[in-house]
Amino acid sequence: RDFLIAIAEPLCRPEFIHEYKITAYSLYAAVSIGLITNDIIDYLERLCKTALPSSIKEFISLCTVSYGKVKLVLKQNRYFVESRYSDIIQKLLKDSAIQTALTNVKNPAQTNIEQTILPTETVKLDDPSAPDTAATKETEEFYKNVMDRGDEDDDAEAVRNLQILSFEIKADFLETVQKRCIELEYPLLAEYDFRNDEYNPNLGIDLKPTTSLRPYQEKSLRKMFGNSRARSGIIVLPCGAGKTLVGVTAATTINKRCLCLATSNVSVEQWRSQFKLWSTIQDSQIVRFTRETRDSVPVGPDADKPTVCVSTYSMVAYTGKRTHVAEEAMNYIRNHEWGLLLLDEVHTIPAKMFRRVLQIVKSHCKLGLTATLVREDDKITDLNFLIGPKLYEANWMELQADGHIAKVQCAEVWCQMPGDYFTYYLTSNQSRKLLMAVMNPNKVRTCHFLVEYHKARGDKIIIFSDNVFALKKYALLMGIPFLYGQTSQTERMNILQNFQYNPRVSTILVSKVADTSFDLPEANVLIQVSSHGASRRQEAQRLGRILRAKKNTTDEFNAYFYSLVSCDTVEMTYSRKRQRFLINQGYAYKIVNGIPEMENANLVLQTQEQRSGLLRELLKVSDVEADEDDKEDEDDITQAKFHRRDGTMSSLSGANQMSYAGPSRKNDDHRHALFKKFRT
Repeated sequence: RDFLIAIAEPLCRPEFIHEYKITAYSLYAAVSIGLITNDIIDYLERLCKTALPSSIKEFISLCTVSYGKVKLVLKQNRYFVESRYSDIIQKLLKDSAIQTALTNVKNPAQTNIEQTILPTETVKLDDPSAPDTAATKETEEFYKNVMDRGDEDDDAEAVRNLQILSFEIKADFLETVQKRCIELEYPLLAEYDFRNDEYNPNLGIDLKPTTSLRPYQEKSLRKMFGNSRARSGIIVLPCGAGKTLVGVTAATTINKRCLCLATSNVSVEQWRSQFKLWSTIQDSQIVRFTRETRDSVPVGPDADKPTVCVSTYSMVAYTGKRTHVAEEAMNYIRNHEWGLLLLDEVHTIPAKMFRRVLQIVKSHCKLGLTATLVREDDKITDLNFLIGPKLYEANWMELQADGHIAKVQCAEVWCQMPGDYFTYYLTSNQSRKLLMAVMNPNKVRTCHFLVEYHKARGDKIIIFSDNVFALKKYALLMGIPFLYGQTSQTERMNILQNFQYNPRVSTILVSKVADTSFDLPEANVLIQVSSHGASRRQEAQRLGRILRAKKNTTDEFNAYFYSLVSCDTVEMTYSRKRQRFLINQGYAYKIVNGIPEMENANLVLQTQEQRSGLLRELLKVSDVEADEDDKEDEDDITQAKFHRRDGTMSSLSGANQMSYAGPSRKNDDHRHALFKKFRT
């Protein structure tokens, strides 16, 4: 099974039958962790019940023979493409797309002699950076043969074998070169020989003695580290499986300057606390760079002091004018080499705005972390050249069986829509249809029933709603604290801390800003009343909010995921598409068509008059409010959202047939005696 994961992409992994797909990118990943062409073909032939088709053998040979022959190297903040093969270098230099990226067009190629120092220290078996034994012996044998040759001609030949041809490329064209090299079937290998890097100072941190890694975390790190080098790539672990600890361990292993990028201010604070929890890092070595918290970066004599900088994608990718403090921090990020670039929720990187981060930050090694390597567009494959191949992907069902993540019961609850609501639903535009579906009174009552039921059990409950109007209305009807994009950082942390530690606060309402990087291990019930279309990624990310391993690790379910859907609406179509990713991971959804116990329960919107009043309120809502979808990232820079509406010229200009009249002070102005002394 580990072999299949190494060479192929897992498509569907239910309990009994697993489906994998061999792709060019999956074979690139296999070669990057040390597998060679003949080994892959031989092992497949042993596993296959029938003869391995020749077309598959040819495909494997074609994809694996060229990988690793061309490398991308960062030297003193300058990018170089290196190779031992002169014919490959010449082929790349003749390409027009690569020629535009060259810094020296007239004489681009340079020749260097590689100086390789074999590791002499003893490497512990449990060290995630332990070199691959077979690869190390092969390297030692090669250099032993070279050194034993006494003949001068043989020595000259050995020197030629160690010659490296390289050419420098512009940092702004890095993505272009990476993409073009894959198209030419010479993907760039990004490895970092961090143990022999004397140019960048060591950070001087290590894991605490009390820190221990789970087996799958060690396995993922062994895919990243080998032969004293760190490979760039992506590690995919379920939400709640300890991706943060994997990132912290990678940073302490490389032990160089580290830049960690997250999606929100809350996740920045969580990364900072996790670095302090698992490693020996000091407060002075961590720098936060967000809209609300900007720690001082090293300047003057300490400008080259190595640090761990934690920021957001938006802050680094922003192109507008900055304050002096922010510009100083950006200069610190731009002007230094980073040993490791940690990319949390790496599936967001293909977005046009966030891709700029990779041009701004110059790093030797990139590690992407995510639980859902899926997007609804076709940009997810861009990660193969932007970051690197997928190094490891865990099996959700195996981790659940071993107790590393919670055992979740998934349920889709169907909520019938009243006739008067459904009449307006059929005649409304798309935004109002979605609002009617989420504000379906039977859905509101079902949500209230589930909240009261699980509250009586002592559970911690999270309710998700993408629509801001519905978010606030649910909160007011049920008396539940809520947070969304416009909630201040102070209030947000206050709500989250009360949810975690205050037994009286058992339920919170959140928008899509809590989809990722919200660490709430106490939560074990999630109710989804509104979502973002047919997004598979969002469904899995929300499930991840309750996937943290629970104390009662029995064979029974210890976490519950409810998706409330209004019957015969567009929500049912979206729901089927959203569930595909989790079903492919082995989860099953239970369909619940009505809850009989609700009839006698004391719930909101109990009477017909109350439900009719809610309908009248919904009909008064403007199109802007109905379509108000909370923004994905609350940190700062987001594109404005515009709406078109009809109206007269006077109303559109703001006057709206109103006239201005100056206030007239009447002599018979009556005031309370208490305020007489404030009169002028």
